[in-house]
Amino acid sequence: MPLIVWIHGGAWMEGSKNHCPPLPWTRKGYLVASVDYRLSHEAKFPAQIKDCKAAVRWLRIHAEEYGIDPHRFVAWGDSAGGHLASLLGTAGNVPEWELELPSVSSRVQVVIDWYGRADLTKVSTDPTWANSPSALLLGGCGSDVADLAKKASPIFHVSKDDPPFLIMHGSMDSMVPQRQSEAFASALQEAGVESRLVILEGAGHGGEKFFSSELIKVIDTFLAQHLGLEKTTADTR
Repeated sequence: MPLIVWIHGGAWMEGSKNHCPPLPWTRKGYLVASVDYRLSHEAKFPAQIKDCKAAVRWLRIHAEEYGIDPHRFVAWGDSAGGHLASLLGTAGNVPEWELELPSVSSRVQVVIDWYGRADLTKVSTDPTWANSPSALLLGGCGSDVADLAKKASPIFHVSKDDPPFLIMHGSMDSMVPQRQSEAFASALQEAGVESRLVILEGAGHGGEKFFSSELIKVIDTFLAQHLGLEKTTADTR
């Protein structure tokens, strides 16, 4: 069966795999794996994406054991998890982020990004970000982290071979601006990547609106469209 890999949010500082919103999709013909990653007080970036990539590789290695189709992996996350899911989708060719077994792919075939930050570079130009979650993730603020901030930004990894993206963002999000997702969706489309941006009017940074029956139908349709039975194995060899 296709696998949904859930990556939790929490500003890279908190949260755990114990809270897993996609679990209901196990009743719809999907398997679901919820993963943890090192938080920013434990390790600085890129530890977080290395952990997510390691989880994807482990799940692919054990695909037969758990009944997973190794060619149908979905990365889905919210907030910080949306950022990491987006990096899984866009940064499939960064060798230094592969902890082990580089012969086993950490690529995913579909990404659902819920209000993830796509561009972290403001941390290198705005001193008011010195104590922000982004600065804590990167281990600093200002010009010293400029290169790392760019590398940590999914929008700067976009390429034409990225998987389809479904991006969802609340119009009243006070933590991650809506324009982050708008710019990210535009970059994907300009690169020729199939992407859909859904703005939830009146929604904030998460909340019940993201679980409305209308939105769930959008997610189901998107997944069905891109997870057909006949999928290429080119990305998972």
